[in-house]
Amino acid sequence: MTSKKFLFTSESVTEGHPDKVCDQISDAILDEFLTKDPQSRVAAETTATTGMVLVCGEITSNCYVDIPQVVRNTVKNIGYVGQAGGGFDCDTCAVLTSIDEQSVDIAGGVNKALESRSENADTSKSETENIGAGDQGIMFGYACNETPELMPLPISLAHKLSYRLAQIRKEGLVSYLRPDGKSQVTVEYVDGKPSRIHTVLLSTQHAAEINGISDNSKIQSIIRDDLKKLVIDYVFETESIKPDSETIILINPSGRFVVGGPQGDSGLTGRKIIVDTYGGYSRHGGGAFSGKDPTKVDRSAAYAARYVAKNIVAAGLAEKCEIELAYAIGVAEPVSIFVDTFGTGRISDDDISSLVRSNFDLRPAAIISNFDLRSLPAKNGGKFYQKLAAYGHVGRSDMNIPWEQLDKVDALKKAASSVCALC
Repeated sequence: MTSKKFLFTSESVTEGHPDKVCDQISDAILDEFLTKDPQSRVAAETTATTGMVLVCGEITSNCYVDIPQVVRNTVKNIGYVGQAGGGFDCDTCAVLTSIDEQSVDIAGGVNKALESRSENADTSKSETENIGAGDQGIMFGYACNETPELMPLPISLAHKLSYRLAQIRKEGLVSYLRPDGKSQVTVEYVDGKPSRIHTVLLSTQHAAEINGISDNSKIQSIIRDDLKKLVIDYVFETESIKPDSETIILINPSGRFVVGGPQGDSGLTGRKIIVDTYGGYSRHGGGAFSGKDPTKVDRSAAYAARYVAKNIVAAGLAEKCEIELAYAIGVAEPVSIFVDTFGTGRISDDDISSLVRSNFDLRPAAIISNFDLRSLPAKNGGKFYQKLAAYGHVGRSDMNIPWEQLDKVDALKKAASSVCALC
């Protein structure tokens, strides 16, 4: 039988990408509100362009936050400072705000759930535990056994490249890099499993001159040599699948990348939802994460779906698993739970779905409580969600993230053994 081959590509961006600047600002604002008042309701949207940042949205809280100062500190920490900011500066950019309170209609639905019609609804639960979802919508979670963190290989590699690109800039290993940058990795699959690295792409913002050199062809040659050694070779040194003699390496293929960040392209919160999740390898419900407090199921339920899928794969119930959750505004119980193991399940998808319902509490208040989502900023020095806003909200090994824990593995294995015994 002929092997089935295909190419799959995922991208990542650095924290200086204009959309990621906005995501981090929105989440830095969320961190600040939740640190001071864990019950804050936050929906902060940010847009950035040449010389300006605008924060708008709906926030209800018992505390005061100096939003312009949070914006400037965030932009500064990313690296847009003075001349090194490449045309965008934390001290001189205008900061505009337009904030209203959360709609009383939305608040009412969240504060007191409508009576759930789900067969699995537990009427003994307290009103607090039964708070309703902050909106309707669908959320997906995914896991597979391609990497130690149970993520698809293309997005895992793309994040590592982007993270390393920012790291060498911040550590001063090269002096000419600027904050904006992108990575992209194409993996060749054979019979559904990663086989080789087909293409590696890096694009980085840089100074107009390097060590007095202004000739662009010489500048690009320096950048290619440095990034090949300091980023690509560094990242792949510890990977089991490495670039080979036929791997295509592209570094700054546009030929020049001096104008970047919000000066080169406007940014907007929530415009990198595929980068934030599984690199396109799994479906996506369409809802963004950044700037939203945990009552917004776009965020909290997507984290829970990842948690479920990861524990299923780690328990050996499937090689890959995708979970879909759906919610109605004001209703606590999910209106549907869907499991797809793409034919890799040790037991049927229906049986796994039953295990999900009996082992995971997927009501919004339970998710918030189980992951301690309101208290994470305060427990992490006032910064938690902002750190998630670049290099992925799932699959992270550089942070202690509750939805990445594997504490349900033993229970799932035991339950699955009982199911298999009845087969």
